Amino acid sequence: MEFSGAVDIQATREHVFAFVTDPNRVGSCGPGVESIEVVDPTHFRARAKVGVGFITARFVVDLEIAEQQPPDMAVIKARGQAPGSAVDALGRINLVDGPEPGTTTMLWAAEVNISGMIASVGARLIDSTANKMIGQTFDCMRAKIVAEG
Repeated sequence: MEFSGAVDIQATREHVFAFVTDPNRVGSCGPGVESIEVVDPTHFRARAKVGVGFITARFVVDLEIAEQQPPDMAVIKARGQAPGSAVDALGRINLVDGPEPGTTTMLWAAEVNISGMIASVGARLIDSTANKMIGQTFDCMRAKIVAEG
């Protein structure tokens, strides 16, 4: 599955980049995230409870900031496991100057592969669930970044 979009944020690129590459700050915006463990500056582990339809699973996800060019671009790889299910994802963000001075537009894209029980039982629901979770994540990020500003 592929997802992409653009989000305007009332903050500078430097501020947005610092937020999205800080697992403790951005991690609190992930729906279902129960904990974040920082392994080193570019690797971290998240534990999250994710529900698709009537199926709920607890994933342990290893994340890596695989590439970054502050304050313009970052690539994040994720690989997670839950009993009977797995997820692999690759996300990319590009930050450009927004429509107003001091604002940023975040252009983002993600490729997500889900396998196992969640994929087979919840296949019809995954797309709408993922879009809902993505919307919640970016709404939270925008609000927290602006509040910090």
